[in-house]
Amino acid sequence: MSHRSGQEDPERYLFVDRAVVYNPATQADWTAKKLVWVPSERHGFEAAGIREERGEEVLVELAENGKKVVINKDDIQKMNPPKFSKVEDMAELTCLNEASVLHNLKDRYYSGLIYTYSGLFCVVINPYKNLPIYSENIIEMYRGKKRHEMPPHIYAISESAYRCMLQDREDQSILCTGESGAGKTENTKKVIQYLAHVASSHKGRKDHNIPPDSPKAFKLQGELERQLLQANPILESFGNAKTVKNDNSSRFGKFIRINFDVTGYIVGANIETYLLEKSRAIRQAKDERTFHIFYRLLAGAGEHLRTDLLLEGFNNYRFLSNGNIPIPGQQDKENFQETMEAMHIMSFSHDEIVCMLKVVSAVLQFGNIVFKKERNTDQASMPENTAGLCKTKQPFLCHLLGMNVMEFTRAILTPRIKVGRDYVQKAQTKEQADFAVEALAKATYERLFRWLVHRINKALDRTKRQGASFIGILDIAGFEIFELNSFEQLCINYTNEKLQQLFNHTMFILEQEEYQREGIEWSFIDFGLDLQPCIDLIERPNNPPGILALLDEECWFPKATDKTFVDKVLQELGTHSKFQKPRQLKDKADFCIIHYAGRVDYKADEWLMKNMDPLNDNVATLLHQSTDKFVAELWKDVDRIVGLDQVAGMNETAFGAAYKTKKGMFRTVGQLYKEQLSKLMATLRNTNPNFVRCIIPNHEKRAGKLDPHLVLDQLRCNGVLEGIRICRQGFPNRIVFQEFRQRYEILTPNAIPKGFMDGKQACERMIQALELDGNLFRIGQSKIFFRAGVLAHLEEERDLKITDIIIYFQAVCRGYLARKAFAKKQQQLSALKVLQRNCAAYLKLRHWQWWRLFTKVKPLLQVTRQEEELQAKDEELVKVKEKQMKVEGELVEMERKHQQLMEEKNILAEQLQAETELFAEAEEMRARLASKKQELEEILHDLESRLEEEEERSQELQNEKKKMQSHIQDLEEQLDEEEAARQKLQLEKVTAEAKMKKYEEDILLLEDQNSKFLKEKKLLEDRINEVTSMLAEEEEKAKNLGKVKNKQEMMMVDLEERLKKEEKTRQELEKAKRKLDGETSDFQDQISELQSQIEELKMQLSKKDDEQQMMQARSEEEVSHKNNALKQIRELQAQLSELQEDLESEKQARNKAEKLKRDLSEELEALKTELEDTLDTTAAQQELRTKREQEVAELKKAIEEETKNHEAQIQEMRQRHATALEELSEQLEQAKRFKANLEKTKQSQETANKELASEVKSLQQAKQESEHKRKKLEAQLQEFMARVTEGERSKGELAERSHKLQTELDNVSTMLEDAERKGIKLAKDVAGLESQLQDTQELLQEETRQKLNLSSRIRQLEEEKNTLQEQQEEDEEARKNLEKQMFTLQAQLSESKKKLEDDVGTIEGLEETKKKLQKDLELANQRLEEKTIAFEKMEKTKTRLQQELDDLTVDLDHQRQIVSNLEKKQKKFDQMLAEEKSISARYAEERDRAEAEAREKETKALSMARALDEALEAKEELERINKQLRAEMEDLMSSKDDVGKNVHELEKSKRTLEQQLEEMKTQLEELEDELQATEDAKLRLEVNMQAMKAQYERDLQGRDDQNDEKKRALVKQVREMEAELEDERKQRALAVAARKKLEMDLKDIEGHIEGANKARDEAIKQLRKLQAQMKDYQRELEDTRASRDDIFALSKENEKKLKSLEAEIVQLHEDLAASERGRRHAEQERDELTSDFSRCVRAALMDEKRRLEARIAQLEEELEEEQGNMELLNDRFRKTTMQVDTLTTELSAERSTAQKSENARQQLERQNKELRAKLGELEGSVKNRFKASITALEAKIAQLEEQLEQEARERAAANKIVRRTEKKLKEVCMQVEDERRHADQFKEQVEKANSRMKQLKRQLEEAEEEATRANASRRKLQRELDDATEASEGLSREVHTLKNRLRRGGPITFSSSRSGRRPLQVEGTSSLDLLSDDELENKITDNNANETPAPQTE
Repeated sequence: MSHRSGQEDPERYLFVDRAVVYNPATQADWTAKKLVWVPSERHGFEAAGIREERGEEVLVELAENGKKVVINKDDIQKMNPPKFSKVEDMAELTCLNEASVLHNLKDRYYSGLIYTYSGLFCVVINPYKNLPIYSENIIEMYRGKKRHEMPPHIYAISESAYRCMLQDREDQSILCTGESGAGKTENTKKVIQYLAHVASSHKGRKDHNIPPDSPKAFKLQGELERQLLQANPILESFGNAKTVKNDNSSRFGKFIRINFDVTGYIVGANIETYLLEKSRAIRQAKDERTFHIFYRLLAGAGEHLRTDLLLEGFNNYRFLSNGNIPIPGQQDKENFQETMEAMHIMSFSHDEIVCMLKVVSAVLQFGNIVFKKERNTDQASMPENTAGLCKTKQPFLCHLLGMNVMEFTRAILTPRIKVGRDYVQKAQTKEQADFAVEALAKATYERLFRWLVHRINKALDRTKRQGASFIGILDIAGFEIFELNSFEQLCINYTNEKLQQLFNHTMFILEQEEYQREGIEWSFIDFGLDLQPCIDLIERPNNPPGILALLDEECWFPKATDKTFVDKVLQELGTHSKFQKPRQLKDKADFCIIHYAGRVDYKADEWLMKNMDPLNDNVATLLHQSTDKFVAELWKDVDRIVGLDQVAGMNETAFGAAYKTKKGMFRTVGQLYKEQLSKLMATLRNTNPNFVRCIIPNHEKRAGKLDPHLVLDQLRCNGVLEGIRICRQGFPNRIVFQEFRQRYEILTPNAIPKGFMDGKQACERMIQALELDGNLFRIGQSKIFFRAGVLAHLEEERDLKITDIIIYFQAVCRGYLARKAFAKKQQQLSALKVLQRNCAAYLKLRHWQWWRLFTKVKPLLQVTRQEEELQAKDEELVKVKEKQMKVEGELVEMERKHQQLMEEKNILAEQLQAETELFAEAEEMRARLASKKQELEEILHDLESRLEEEEERSQELQNEKKKMQSHIQDLEEQLDEEEAARQKLQLEKVTAEAKMKKYEEDILLLEDQNSKFLKEKKLLEDRINEVTSMLAEEEEKAKNLGKVKNKQEMMMVDLEERLKKEEKTRQELEKAKRKLDGETSDFQDQISELQSQIEELKMQLSKKDDEQQMMQARSEEEVSHKNNALKQIRELQAQLSELQEDLESEKQARNKAEKLKRDLSEELEALKTELEDTLDTTAAQQELRTKREQEVAELKKAIEEETKNHEAQIQEMRQRHATALEELSEQLEQAKRFKANLEKTKQSQETANKELASEVKSLQQAKQESEHKRKKLEAQLQEFMARVTEGERSKGELAERSHKLQTELDNVSTMLEDAERKGIKLAKDVAGLESQLQDTQELLQEETRQKLNLSSRIRQLEEEKNTLQEQQEEDEEARKNLEKQMFTLQAQLSESKKKLEDDVGTIEGLEETKKKLQKDLELANQRLEEKTIAFEKMEKTKTRLQQELDDLTVDLDHQRQIVSNLEKKQKKFDQMLAEEKSISARYAEERDRAEAEAREKETKALSMARALDEALEAKEELERINKQLRAEMEDLMSSKDDVGKNVHELEKSKRTLEQQLEEMKTQLEELEDELQATEDAKLRLEVNMQAMKAQYERDLQGRDDQNDEKKRALVKQVREMEAELEDERKQRALAVAARKKLEMDLKDIEGHIEGANKARDEAIKQLRKLQAQMKDYQRELEDTRASRDDIFALSKENEKKLKSLEAEIVQLHEDLAASERGRRHAEQERDELTSDFSRCVRAALMDEKRRLEARIAQLEEELEEEQGNMELLNDRFRKTTMQVDTLTTELSAERSTAQKSENARQQLERQNKELRAKLGELEGSVKNRFKASITALEAKIAQLEEQLEQEARERAAANKIVRRTEKKLKEVCMQVEDERRHADQFKEQVEKANSRMKQLKRQLEEAEEEATRANASRRKLQRELDDATEASEGLSREVHTLKNRLRRGGPITFSSSRSGRRPLQVEGTSSLDLLSDDELENKITDNNANETPAPQTE
């Protein structure tokens, strides 16, 4: 399937020729013959036409040869219409059946189209030739295209998976399944090739112009992609082989997982393998090969490599069953070089490659080992010249694998097998030896393959983290059905059942989504459940167990065979629906399973062996201990294998102890594969699967041949037909409404009315007209769904309808043509008759004379008509003259009109010129506005993006907060679990102690028995003295007694072994027990040491109690001082809250002032109207000034009243402070009561301590506790003293600050007056705040450094603690060994060990407290991180708001520029108007002046009102600043530490805020000045407008004079122009109306300008609001600083706790030294005892002394050996915690050392027996001489027995001490509960911090809302400005139109004389002040209409 370099057109193998598909002849043939599919043996199915139906049978005619056949109706399958021929998706077929699917695949395959869709499947048929459809051009063709846009291809599947992964962020998988040789591996390679090309890394995309085949392109391609592509050749070499079906068959399944990052580039890959066919390594079928690597190594290795690897020829290896079978078209030597290159690309080292090839050569050498059967026995033996031995007798195999030859032969021929407790060497038969060698060869190759996959994964895994998403490619064998199927086929078919279930489930989900999306009602069926019974039959663990579970169970049973397994399967699963028993006894199959693909017969031969996969564990251990590190690494899991002892146990023996111990140490093949498959299915279920089904067309490997039966079997096995079955259950055929209507509307001609109709309604009407069954279709939202076969029926109906229509159309056409031909024939017949008649008449008349005369005279008859023609010409001439006269008159009129039009044209040209100039200016202005708008939009987008970023950050912070809360909950749960575990450990400790007591009692019983035996021995010795003859019998009895003793010692050994096993299973319990033993020994040591110091300690205790009482009294005084300070702080806080209430009252007063301002503004407006009606300009201005002064005076009075109110409120606040002080005193009393309760509890604890002190042995512990408490109290007192001093200092500072605040409140009224001068300095304060922010950042960095130092210090302390614990555990273990060995000699060691337990208990308590402190530290660190995050967030919001403020200032500047540009344009416009209006400005100047003055008054009033508003706003700002200062004061009061620093910072911030106020006031003044300047400019603009109007009217007057002169010259034409005069009068009226409208528009424009000014004022207000927000954020920043100070305080407390912990650790060191001293003391006592014992014996018997000394030396050596062994074990135990990978090797080493110790113990026991026998002989011989010494020894033994009893009593006393320690543990539990309460307090603090965070977030949200409001107001302002500009442009246009109209109407409008115009001006000016504008204009129009000399006044 690889790409070919030929010139063939690749589209031929991708696209279907639709011209062939839409052939009308085939359509007609299909409809005429009623074609169907009938079954055929040769072709699978064959086309035939139905001829006749005979009941249940049908007579059909075969299309190929015309043969007629009778077939049953059920065997017939419908054929699809030719429209569906070679369809790309077989799910679109209307007839979904096997024949149609097979026919479609066959047609496409024969056309070169190997890819076809079938719903979710992509079906691929192997072409067995190279096709040019895999080049990079094809990859680029499919790149970025959707699946339905391109023809089917594996690249389309890969592209859809890649795109879905990037778009949906969902993992994808591509599942390639099929038979061997179907092309799975090739398609997998194509998928990887496509993904490596499309998703290559950034490095590989530098140069796209380089051709892909060049070496440069190869180098440029990413290294990771190269390695990903080169992983396939390596895996193919080691995992592929030649089979009958396939030359490169994958003999394993693999799942390749390619990881991608967020941008879609490949970042790594991973490969998992399944079911390697390792049996192929040892034997192959005929014409098949083993794995490629064997042949490639033998063919391609050089001479040096061949000698290193000891390689031979192909025929010299038994495992190469068929020798060297070459593969056509391939060279093994070249492939070997390619494999080596691929390994180098994958960065394999040379040593790794050589080691791998050594293992491959060793696998071949395994096959050359030959065994022979010995003559007399079945035992196998190895000939010396074989077994891989060369001439020098150095075995090849052992050399390659690094083993000893002798050990290897011994392990193969006579392996050691464990029987019971002993190891036995068992001889192997020839068959067993052959099986063992083959098993080892298979296992070695399998391990090599697993290591290779792991190594490739290591090379491909570039990142330690996992990628964002991945695409998985599964290449696994498809369903296999042979005649007899084994265990491998069961695993493969089980896998395919699970994969088919995944497909069914996926298809069910997609169908369900499609139906839900279209709103279709359908009973949903989960088709994945159909396969569940068969899967349960295979994998179910119990109730009833499945086949794999039964197989595993049978593997564990002894003497189990394949037959017993089959019987159990038949018994358990015989009634299962998917299980069948063999039909007959002669059947070769053992049982049958009904899979979805069909019935499969299974033969259960060697299933138990295959499932267990046993190996020779002797050889496996040799391989594990190999000198070759690579081989040892391969065999590191030796303990997981099934050994020969298990196999032997299955065949011969019953269960043994060794078998039971190994049961859980390995898993069967079935279990491993089941786990692998479950992980794979879990991965696939979490992905979006894409299914590729590969099909093999024939077994001959011929191109262009397709075996239909073979393909049908694969379609069944691949699940394609299963998918079609699922499709048939639903509505597989879907058509869009438009297509359905277009194609099938011909069947319902009158159902749809004319006109437009919705597609769904039209389809519903068509369906109603078609009368289809409701179950056959469903109508969705965009498509119509049909059952299978319905579209074929509709196609038939459509074809019949089309044929009927065509027949009718042909009939009509033929009739029309026939009628037309008939009419033509009729016309021809009549024409012939006329011709014949005329010819006959001519023949009759041609000789007649008159006829000749007539023909000659006839041309001369026209002369008589000339007179008539002349008359007609005269009449025409008269008419023409009349017409000429009329035309001349019309011409004169036209010339006159032309002249008029030319004049008008000139006027219009002038107007056009002016308009073009105006248009150019307007266009420039529009361009500027557009650019300005674009800039504003860009700024807006930036602000919106910033807002979105801030929202995302807030969301992230919320998520982090949730995570931290969940983490806190988890920590709490862990604490509870640890508490429960501690209680469990205590219970287990009690049980362990009970067991130890039992064991001690058993030992005592055994010792009693030993003593009895010794007494009997003495009696026997007496009898020997009495009766010498009975000596032999007595010696025999002694021997028997020795044997009994040996048996008891064996029992003791067994008990010790059991004890070791229990110790291994319960290591944690032993640790706890050791700790308790150490504690008890420490307590006893302390008691023995402190008995002499009891009286001194009592004296010291009394002194310390007195000191404690004194310290308590001092602490109470300090607490009272502290409470007084807290009272004062709360009083100040109450004062601040009252000040806040005062501020709210001031706000209310401000609102009242605003209401007064509104009233004043209304009065101002009323005054304006009155001024316009009655008063002149000067009087109105004076009145306005007086009113303004009065308002200012009233405002000052109001401010003074507010200051008085402030002072009254301050007095009220002081009264409230007094009440708050009383409440605080009550709270103090409650605290004192609580303290008294605590003291009571403390007294109760002290009484308990006194009770403990009454007991002598527990007095020391009570004393230590009191000293500990004393130290704590001293530390607390010191802390309290420091806090009190700090409180006093803060109290004085707070008093000073309260005094300062009162003075500041008095100065607030004065600050209000000065606020206008302090506004500009706010910008400078921003820089100051930034510097403060930098300082806070530096402080935060210092905090983080301190935190890191603390954490490092904590780690150091933890390490020291761990080392101390390890030393302690070592000491405890050494002491335990001493107890075991010297128990009969030393009774005081147990006491010393018990003393250690107390120390360990205290250490554990300290450890718990330390852990709690660590948790507190972590919580504090978390809070610090949260605060830092909040601080960063506040910084970001501050910067964002600062940017918004800058943007607003930029917008304001832009608007000012716009206003200035408008003013410039207005000035130009004014100049133009001034030139035209200079004539008519005289009579309107006074009115204009009055209007200008009135407007000036209005503007001044507005400016005063705005100044008032701004003053009030400044007052509000100052109030806010005051409020902020108070809030800061509250925060500073609440903070307990660093008060002085905060006061200093507050004073600094106060000064900076005052500077800010001054700067803001100056800024406000500047803004007001600018605003006043703009208003003045506006007034100037209005004045200029009025001047232009006057000039325009003067121009009109001058033109009227000219018109009068023209009128005198045109008096003669007055009568002709009367009609025109009427028209002109109408135009004049219109012009006057337009002029009125123009003036109204001017007023509107003025209103718009005022609105724009107001909007600008609103923008300034918004700016001030933003500045207020900035202040709020500053306040929040101060809050964060306060929280930071709290965290500093917490860190200080933690440091103090750390110091206390360090002190406790020092004390622990001291205790440890004391324990060391106790240990040395015990050793000294032991030495003394030994010396005493030696002295006693020396006096009695020197020989006895030597023997006992030897015995003691032996015991000491044993003790030292045991100590050394225990130290080794401890070292190994520590190493296991750090080195988990070497766990198995250390375990084996421990076992070997344990074995050695057991052997040593046995040897010592044997020596002991021998010495005792010698002792008996010596006693028998020397008894007479040393009887006295023996009696002395007996007395000594009696004394030792008494000492033993005394030790037992002391042990009971030690148990009592343990009970007391348990009481003390309860007290420790009480302390733990106190610590829990502290933890609850910490939780409350965390909740407070969370609530604080929520408040900050709310404030941030409010700030964001205000920012959005500011943006909205800015947009509104922009819109209003645009409206104003548009209105001004419209106004200018209207002015020009009015001017033009007035020009046109000039000559007629003012037709009176000059005398009539002058009185108008004189009288008009006198009465102008009393008339409004409208009345004046009405008068002017009346005068013009009536042509009167002067207007009339009302």
